[in-house]
Amino acid sequence: MSENPTRPEGGRHHVVVIGSGFGGLFTAKNLAKADVDVTLIDRTNHHLFQPLLYQVATGILSSGEIAPSTRQILSGQDNVNVIKGEVTDINVAEQTVTASLGSYTRVYEYDSLVVGAGAGQSYFGNDHFAQYAPGMKTIDDALELRARIIGAFERAEICEDPAERERLLTFVVVGAGPTGVELAGQLAEMAHRTLAGGYTNFNPSSAKIILLDGAPQVLPPFGKRLGRNAQRTLEKLGVTVKLNALVTDVDEEAVTYKTKDGEEHRIPSFCKIWSAGVAASPLGKLIADQAGVEVDRAGRVQVNRDLSVGEHTNIFVVGDMMALDNLPGVAQVAIQGGEYVAEQIAAEAEGRSSDEREDFDYFDKGSMATVSRFSAVVKMGKVEVTGFIGWLLW
Repeated sequence: MSENPTRPEGGRHHVVVIGSGFGGLFTAKNLAKADVDVTLIDRTNHHLFQPLLYQVATGILSSGEIAPSTRQILSGQDNVNVIKGEVTDINVAEQTVTASLGSYTRVYEYDSLVVGAGAGQSYFGNDHFAQYAPGMKTIDDALELRARIIGAFERAEICEDPAERERLLTFVVVGAGPTGVELAGQLAEMAHRTLAGGYTNFNPSSAKIILLDGAPQVLPPFGKRLGRNAQRTLEKLGVTVKLNALVTDVDEEAVTYKTKDGEEHRIPSFCKIWSAGVAASPLGKLIADQAGVEVDRAGRVQVNRDLSVGEHTNIFVVGDMMALDNLPGVAQVAIQGGEYVAEQIAAEAEGRSSDEREDFDYFDKGSMATVSRFSAVVKMGKVEVTGFIGWLLW
């Protein structure tokens, strides 16, 4: 740890926010008029709109369209200082955060700490799968996948071996949650529409898109009816959906999965994509261990009703890193959590006691998965809708 921990001059209440995702960004923005100073630390210099990563991976959007500069977003807010750096340590007892960028390391003292460092891909203990089946959690991930997807078609154009060409044109997506469904649907759109007529030696529509999941249905959080509707739409697009299929191995040449009856099957594939699980940032366990609280199987911190951690009323965990009431890992949970935490910090900086906090109350605005260019499924409480996406968005 550096010898001289720093904090803004002036002596105001200092809030350190870790992460520039929805939770961190909305915390910082909602403290704009508060009598506090904010230091926002993130390993990147942009705010990523993660739900549209699949469109970057498939070439619909450029990375800049979904990842605006964090400094630009907060440029009109005088009480925020944005720091690019990797948080390497949090000391709960001393109320400090250590961040590094290259050879530079700085330590920041805080009065309030908000941790929204998000989640990464989980391979359920099989991290060696990542080399052959990258996930899609960052801009770099999406650009890597775009290169692999386009690379598969380009290799197929010059390949003279029919069996190898078939492998090149077989795309396997592991995980039938919203990301996997959206990605599989868009890959089918690419093969049958976007790339039609673009190649001389093969027809892009001959590509096989296979969606695997160990669960018995597509889109489990959306319920059985919407899951069935999404599966039918995918199959009409030409996607092969294999459920109750537990992936047991991924290597350079193929994906191996096991069915409920114990039989193993191997799918030769050049381009494999993993979207089957998430694991919270390890910063969560770092805090939990010091605060004497538990983390769940995904590494999420068990938080109090006010999103604080254990007996530390000045430490909050928001977004994908928090475990509370089985709330889903969606943007609205992080956004509303960030807004709520900012409200508590602002009020207490003015002298209100932390004992007066009301519990965090999440309002579910619904969830949507875009299955294809013109079709989506939407769940809003008990209301379930599926159909033409233009009408849904209207």
